[in-house]
Parts: sequence; structure tokens; C-alpha cells
Amino acid sequence: MQSIEITTNSPKETKKIGFALAFTLKKESFSPKQALIIALRGDLGSGKTTFIQGLARGLKVKENILSPTFVIQKNFSIGLKNYRSLYHIDAYRLKNPEELLELGFKELVRNPENLIIIEWSDKIKKLLPRNILWIKFENLGGDKRRIIIF
Repeated sequence: MQSIEITTNSPKETKKIGFALAFTLKKESFSPKQALIIALRGDLGSGKTTFIQGLARGLKVKENILSPTFVIQKNFSIGLKNYRSLYHIDAYRLKNPEELLELGFKELVRNPENLIIIEWSDKIKKLLPRNILWIKFENLGGDKRRIIIF
């Protein structure tokens, strides 16, 4: 599996990486048969939400992006050529993956106009389709982060 490794030195730089991914998503259509899923892995404080804030800004989301830890899922209209909705899911509080199914996860995945970004994706790994984008976050101390895109 080929990967790209990036080290950032501040939250601002981490947001810029998310913003850059948004630019790529505006130009590309990755899977015409299902939603594009971006699965994030990493410990608390490793930069996942900060990255999503940059991504959302790049997708022209007007709302303030906070992790949906207590509500599990938020959605935003994005109106790109290939994607219409951004779903931000936080699986941290899920006791088992099936809880996400109760929120209509399978239907979200079936819609190719959805872009789904999932924090704590390891907790629901068995529900995820094969062809997704994995991004791992590591806290290297202070504001320094390693971001590995698979």
C-alpha cells in the first residue's frame, strides 16, 4: 500500500493539509458507485478534528466544525460537482459498530454524492467498505503532528 507522510508543526499547518485535500476532492470523483469515505485514525489530540476543519473550509462549509462526539453525526451541504453532502461522524462513543447502522450508515455509504469523514474509524472498521481513504494521525509532541495518508 502506497502512502504519503506529512509532518506539520502547528494546527494552522494541519488545517492546510485538510484544505489541500478539499482542493483535490473538488477536481476528482473517486467512486461513482458509493460515497467517498475518509477514515481517520489517531489518539485524542492527534489533529483529526483540526484537519477536518481545514477540509471543511476548503469545501466552503460555513458552519463551525466541532467534533460530533455526543451527537455522533453531523451533515453539511457542500454542493461540489461530485459531492453534495459532507457527513462528519465521530465513532468515539459508540459501544459497538451496529449503533452506527441505526443512524442509517449503510444508506449514506450507498449514495455516491456523499463525502463521509469518520473520526475513530477503527471502532467501526468492520462496517467500512474496501475502497476508502485512510488517514492516520500521530501526536509528535507540542503542536507537531505526523499525518499518513493511505
